[in-house]
Amino acid sequence: MTEIVAQQQQPRRRIHWRRIVEIIAVIVVGGAIASLFGWDISAWFSQLWDVLSAISIEYIIAGIFFTVVKTVTTATAWYWILATAYGKEKVSRRAIIACYATAVALNGWLPANLGTLVSLIMFTAVIAGATFSGVLGGYVVQKIFYTAISAFVYVYLFLSVSGSFDIKFGWVRDHWVATAIIAAGAVMLVLMLIRILRPKLMSFWENAKHGGQVLGQRRVFLVHVVWPEFLGWAAGLCVIGVFMAAYAIPVTFHTIMSVVGGNSIANVTSFTPGGVGVNQAFNVASLNSVTDPTTATAYSVAQQLITTAWNQIFALAMLVWVFGWSGGKALVGESYAGAKQKAAERKQAKEQKA
Repeated sequence: MTEIVAQQQQPRRRIHWRRIVEIIAVIVVGGAIASLFGWDISAWFSQLWDVLSAISIEYIIAGIFFTVVKTVTTATAWYWILATAYGKEKVSRRAIIACYATAVALNGWLPANLGTLVSLIMFTAVIAGATFSGVLGGYVVQKIFYTAISAFVYVYLFLSVSGSFDIKFGWVRDHWVATAIIAAGAVMLVLMLIRILRPKLMSFWENAKHGGQVLGQRRVFLVHVVWPEFLGWAAGLCVIGVFMAAYAIPVTFHTIMSVVGGNSIANVTSFTPGGVGVNQAFNVASLNSVTDPTTATAYSVAQQLITTAWNQIFALAMLVWVFGWSGGKALVGESYAGAKQKAAERKQAKEQKA
């Protein structure tokens, strides 16, 4: 930690004027094409602004409150995962909350959820004796609940659509022999990959299983990991419900699950900072049966802008409170540089395999 704090400030980045000019040109050309096809962009933006400005302060406060609950409860689960692995005397709850809040804030404007990778490196920096592979093992444990709850959401949405089984499994029923052959081939391929990669997987597991020790303590895992994560997930649903209510969009279990499912797919498929644009498209599609596209877009934009802005404020406050201004700045800078390096190494490894 002292080495990170002592690190000198990074030099200023050059402004890429060419990129800025290209973005402006794309916007201008896109506007000209839209006008050519009869789309009145100015009227659309005027209508969108009217809807955006219609939200009242009570909804904003409620949305921020549940956003904080979501961040703190999820970070609490992280604390117990890491405290079980490395000892409570080595892990600070405030430091873990600050690091996780930073990840949430960075994911609001960095592409491909790079902020999550930054947080893993931050954990290794603030915990004595922690290794990246060990923390990565903790990340696998942390994702167990979210994988299960995501499966629940997808199954619910699948079952709630009338005729889903006929649509999805009609080909399987009519071509069961081909389906069996494909399934058998898929199993053989997975077994072959496991056999080829087994030495590397065993080596990784030896290093990573240390971070997953909480799985060996069932009560701790259920009470201090799964339960806080459930509360955080429920708080996330409340955030969606609050902002939907702010725009008079019907708040039901089905509409919230539709937005959650759409956002989940958007996060997987999006490489834009914070999923900007992609989330809005999925939200419009998810809510097309209960509201108009303009209102759905306004809801999505307002929720993303307000929660993202608050996440930046909350993360900055936590970093300064726990590490101080210079310490927090150096920690994030060092971790961000390390995250970019690891992301580049992964990309290079994939290219070499291809």
